Amino acid sequence: MGKPFKFKLDKVLEYREQLEEQAKADLAKAQDAYDRQNAVVEDMLQRQAVHMSKEAASKKSANDMWLWRQYKEALEHDLERERLKLSELELKLHRFRQVAVERSRDKKLLEKLKETQAKKHHNEESAREEKENDEMATLRYKPKDF
Repeated sequence: MGKPFKFKLDKVLEYREQLEEQAKADLAKAQDAYDRQNAVVEDMLQRQAVHMSKEAASKKSANDMWLWRQYKEALEHDLERERLKLSELELKLHRFRQVAVERSRDKKLLEKLKETQAKKHHNEESAREEKENDEMATLRYKPKDF
């Protein structure tokens, strides 16, 4: 049997696998942060809808109307701030997704190279072994006399 295949860039491949795993972990954290912030925005939208449905009840007195309007403005301000955070997290999520895709592509490129080199090595070893067998058969061949 021939010598086993040894990929010279195994350490680089391992490093790229680690980078890919780290990128996946960062992407998962960013997705979680985005999902949590999205839930905050949805909650605020619900609170705003509930508050807007109570507009008629606020018309009892000037103080009630003032309080209702102040709370409405505060909700709108808070909602705008939370939406801004959400858009920032969305951009961050997009960047992490791009990094994860890039690192995955880099790793797959090396894996493909390893696979190609392994096939080439296997083919060369098979050809060498076949050549040795042919040479042995030629040396052992003794023609029969007629």
